[in-house]
Amino acid sequence: MNSSEKRVAVALSGVFATRMLGLFMVLPVFAIYAENLEGFTPTLAGIAIGIYGLTQAIFQIPLGRLSDRVGRKPIIIGGLLVFALGSVVAALADSVTGVIIGRAMQGSGAIASAVMAMAADLTREEHRMKVMASIGMSIGLAFAIAIIMGPVLHSWFGVSGIFWTTAVLAVFAMVIIMVVVPTPITTRFHRDTEVEFNWLGRVLRHPQLLRLDLGVFVLHFVMTATMFSLPLIWVKTHQFDVSLHWQVYLPVMALSLVLVIPFIVIGEKKRQLKQVVILAVLALASACLLIWWQHKSWWVLVMCLWLFFVGFNLLEASLPSLIAKFAPAAHKGTAMGAFSSAQFLGAFVGATSAGWVSQNFGADQVFVLNAVLVGLWLGMVISMRQPPYLSSELVNIGPIDKSQAQELVMHLTAIRGVAEAVVIPEDEVAYLKVDQKALDREALLDYSNGQKDE
Repeated sequence: MNSSEKRVAVALSGVFATRMLGLFMVLPVFAIYAENLEGFTPTLAGIAIGIYGLTQAIFQIPLGRLSDRVGRKPIIIGGLLVFALGSVVAALADSVTGVIIGRAMQGSGAIASAVMAMAADLTREEHRMKVMASIGMSIGLAFAIAIIMGPVLHSWFGVSGIFWTTAVLAVFAMVIIMVVVPTPITTRFHRDTEVEFNWLGRVLRHPQLLRLDLGVFVLHFVMTATMFSLPLIWVKTHQFDVSLHWQVYLPVMALSLVLVIPFIVIGEKKRQLKQVVILAVLALASACLLIWWQHKSWWVLVMCLWLFFVGFNLLEASLPSLIAKFAPAAHKGTAMGAFSSAQFLGAFVGATSAGWVSQNFGADQVFVLNAVLVGLWLGMVISMRQPPYLSSELVNIGPIDKSQAQELVMHLTAIRGVAEAVVIPEDEVAYLKVDQKALDREALLDYSNGQKDE
């Protein structure tokens, strides 16, 4: 990547991470804090935690498409402003209803699709996947930091202080967009990052992609349900003050990565990704069952939490990779859009369900529900076919007509390592699925418009 593309990658990753920090920091502390709010019930507290997922799922695709018409920066800045205002509403709220309204506003500032589209506008096709990978890693890092920092900030400022911090972070992200990120010279639709509505139905009917959509729904259901219920168990069963929970989350999260990183390498390099995903789902199911069974033992609870994060972090890294492998070459953006919507809906339903179950049956029973859902997911994973070990590649081919496009497809598919090629003349891009181990990159470069001189 050139210096401009590197700057875009860092800046947009920072914007994404800043926003996700704001959404996630409240997760490990809110269930305890909510008990002091007017109108509190565990069910309403669960809705307050998860409502951002519902509004995010509703608005992310439409706002992404709107950014094609009115520009990326107005949508992103407007979304961050709504997010900041929602944070202020939640910070000032003295009732659960007020926090629900604030969290719903936070989710309504759904800028994910617009940010991805802006990244596509500002990077060359041959380097776009690197930028997307950078943004993806920033999301995972933001989650890990948020789970640790939430209890720390709670001990300093309280939950209202977390929401004020979130508002400040949103303003900081707006400054990054206005000052650091250049305005795209041209704005156009990108099939690799945005949703095509006429393809959405076919993506949702794709048996392998549907398995992954249902899988990420369950994964984020279980994550938000766990982050609602676990603090209640720490505080009410073990009298472990919520402000100290970071002392568990920090080593547990760090030690989980010790196991996660080698398994990610094995899955991708050794082409054992399905087997790794099965092991991760088994780890998640086992952790949920053990937490329910042995939650009164402090040390067993800590070990179960480590196993939980091993499974969760492995799946959080592996599922997007599987989407990229199974998605049609020219329609990855649509597949990822459906996947992201399922993820956010899972967060909403998970937190809401955890609140209801906790209210009626006890916080520990939430983990029975989690284990049942993960067990059903395990059946879907086992029946999933082995993924093709192919990566997405984009090649800028320049202006071309339909007859030339058909001829180019034949030339591209004849290159060693190219398994699939789709050329859409109006896009001036070739969408490829390639085997990175076998790819003749020099031969591919011959068809890349202007890249030989880069």
